[in-house]
Amino acid sequence: MFQNDKDVFNVLFEAVSEGVIVVDKTQHIVAANKSAESMFGYNHNELINKHLDTLIPKQYKAGHGAHVEGFMKRQKKRQMGQGRDLYGACKNGSTFPVEAGLNPLHINGEDYIMALVIDISVRKKQEQELQALNNELEQKVADRTAQLSATVTELKIANQKRDVEIQKRIEAQNKISDALKKEKELNELKTKFLSLVSHEFKTPLSGILTSAMLLSKYKLTEQQERRDKHIKTITDKVHYLNNILNDFLSIEKLETGKVSYKYANFMLTKVVDEVVYNANMLLKEGQTIKYPENIDGLALHQDEKIVELALSNLVHNAIKYSPEHSEIIIDISQDNSTTTFKVTDKGIGIPEKDQKQIFNRYFRSENALLIQGTGIGLNIVKSHLNNLGGTIHFKSAENKGSTFTIKLPNKAN
Repeated sequence: MFQNDKDVFNVLFEAVSEGVIVVDKTQHIVAANKSAESMFGYNHNELINKHLDTLIPKQYKAGHGAHVEGFMKRQKKRQMGQGRDLYGACKNGSTFPVEAGLNPLHINGEDYIMALVIDISVRKKQEQELQALNNELEQKVADRTAQLSATVTELKIANQKRDVEIQKRIEAQNKISDALKKEKELNELKTKFLSLVSHEFKTPLSGILTSAMLLSKYKLTEQQERRDKHIKTITDKVHYLNNILNDFLSIEKLETGKVSYKYANFMLTKVVDEVVYNANMLLKEGQTIKYPENIDGLALHQDEKIVELALSNLVHNAIKYSPEHSEIIIDISQDNSTTTFKVTDKGIGIPEKDQKQIFNRYFRSENALLIQGTGIGLNIVKSHLNNLGGTIHFKSAENKGSTFTIKLPNKAN
């Protein structure tokens, strides 16, 4: 299969620490790197021509072939095992947890699948240990709460005739309950944060690795379009990771009060043009942005960068959560005291049961869990707007779209 590209292919295969396995349309293994052979306990070239089922535990083989055939037909790269655990079978019969990314290949007129396999035994063990620690903490919180409740009850009985003392003890009880609640919420946030960072960083990094591996295979001039496609994938994912890091830094500054705002007069057209220009590079096929053209005379005395950040966040969300061939509408109005920005889309909308939490940090509505995102953008925007004396609210209906509205005073407070 790889006679003509043997040297390139061997360099690529042996340059990565992940296991790399390539199968043909009959699901027979045609190539495997040293990492894959070592991971599954096989000697050099021992996996060649074996059926892919060789690496699948017996209890998971039923239906696996149909999944692979379906993927071969769709020809779209994806992450395997989303929502369920995957396991690999070693030569000695033992099994271990894995993650696998599937990538379609078309070489010399033949279709292949390249799988990037990662042994996640250590991570699974760490997750189990973390869960055990969380359970232990919750039990300690419950025990401490029970002890505190018993103590408070005894104090109430002993001091029921002393109204002032009772009030003091009630206040003390409330403070303790609040402290315990905050302690539990903090641990939940830490767990959610670690899970978020692991997922949001691992997925684009895997995409960058795959694109980098495939990029070097296209050496001919007429393959420039394919090279450009992988270069764009790498660039987009690097920008995405950079934006996540900037969001985390913004949260830290907001929490520590290290944010300083630079107020100045600026024309609204400048901000709108910059937001729309950047958003145009993110549009899906057929999407358009409609924005006002009659705002040349409108100006604002605020922090220009924060206003641009807030408007960009709403427009980017509208693009991300809207289908192809849809319109995003930006509307801007101003009176003597207030400037109002509205961003409307016809996207997936926000379920009513999730709407009260949409500005909470790390929260993602139920219908957006499979769409890439961190759940911190709106939280950052709301915090900045509060500091600038502004507000943000929205109206939304699931599967009908959303309208987000920002109101800012024309002059800084």
